[in-house]
Amino acid sequence: MNAVVFTLGCKVNDVESGSIIRGLKELGYSVSREFEKADVYVINTCAVTAEAERKSRQTIGKALKCNPNAKIIVCGCASEKDAAVFLEKTGVFAVVGAKGKNRVLQIVQSGFDKAFSGVQVCVENTDYEEMPLPECLKTRNFVKIQDGCNRFCSYCVIPYLRGRSRSRSADSAAEEVRQSKALETVITGIDLSAYTDGQGRDLSDLLTMVKDADTRLRLGSMEVSMITPRFLQALKGLKNFAPHFHLSLQSGSNKVLKSMNRHYTREEYLEKCAMIYDVFPFAGITTDIIVGFPTETEEDFLQSLKIVEEAGFSQIHAFPYSPREGTNAYKKYKELPSAVKKERVERILQAGTEQKEKYLRGFIGKTLCIVPERCINGVTEGYAENYIRVYVTGETGKALTKVRVTELYQDGVKAELI
Repeated sequence: MNAVVFTLGCKVNDVESGSIIRGLKELGYSVSREFEKADVYVINTCAVTAEAERKSRQTIGKALKCNPNAKIIVCGCASEKDAAVFLEKTGVFAVVGAKGKNRVLQIVQSGFDKAFSGVQVCVENTDYEEMPLPECLKTRNFVKIQDGCNRFCSYCVIPYLRGRSRSRSADSAAEEVRQSKALETVITGIDLSAYTDGQGRDLSDLLTMVKDADTRLRLGSMEVSMITPRFLQALKGLKNFAPHFHLSLQSGSNKVLKSMNRHYTREEYLEKCAMIYDVFPFAGITTDIIVGFPTETEEDFLQSLKIVEEAGFSQIHAFPYSPREGTNAYKKYKELPSAVKKERVERILQAGTEQKEKYLRGFIGKTLCIVPERCINGVTEGYAENYIRVYVTGETGKALTKVRVTELYQDGVKAELI
């Protein structure tokens, strides 16, 4: 029996798909992450933007092209937002949604009993739902420790789909980190800054519990409130930490941040960046920026443009505002013209490219430690501790590898083995 688990969206979705894959393998299935002929397709969807929803719907057709007689189960945020639009599609047996993804395995285990068909309604649960350990990846593992969100940013639909914040037991999370055989382990969640388990232990406590782990530790996306002296000292105490901070910004304008319901100012954000550089001078700070929010004027946009250099970002992910039905911004504001959003995205991406090059040039002649991921045409590719993409001539072993940067190259740097 063959199955395909196809994932759209965030790293948390990817981790949950990994758990479903592990569960399917334990049920005797041969599982792929890419579309091919299979008996069962699990589509793990995304709804962070309108484009993500559109792509989520299109995947049903891709599955049916591979096997028109297959059974399809849809889960994830897009199906939580509008289950009916997926259930009405040919071949879809059940729609699970964003919560309670363990039900995917229950449906398969039932042999697709008709009692499990249709929309699988999930009662809101305040407890963290444990899933099977994700399939083990030799290079990089992801450990999910938190789900849901209490922030309710005015542009974001995720809290309405994934529910309120809930955290995994620190003991359970720490044990999974310690057991990781991967070269690098990424600790992730929808809102890592909200992590607090049933015993009141926060992320700093969890990091202290795994300070001697052999796997290199990296953190997923984080909020400004997470950066405190205590947290940074917990990171510094780790045996092997990758100093890369994906610190969500969204806008460099205080006025826009307020209308987004983001609870910090540009000044506070820059102060947190300075705190990071104080402890980790060569840290890579990456971020997300939403361009063209309805309240954003040209002056506001220039503030976002300016902060790219002020924060010293190593890379930015910028995208145009996408109205999400059900959010406060959707109800309250009129969308800016698409031409304005498009032009601003192009400008900020150009600024991001220039700042990234400036950041990368600072590492020429310096030593980095990479996790080798693949070797193509005699060139090994991997990521350094600060998330710089590195290209090394020759094939390295599957181990953390020290290299010396020689020049800028493609989307990163070229380096030589030490």
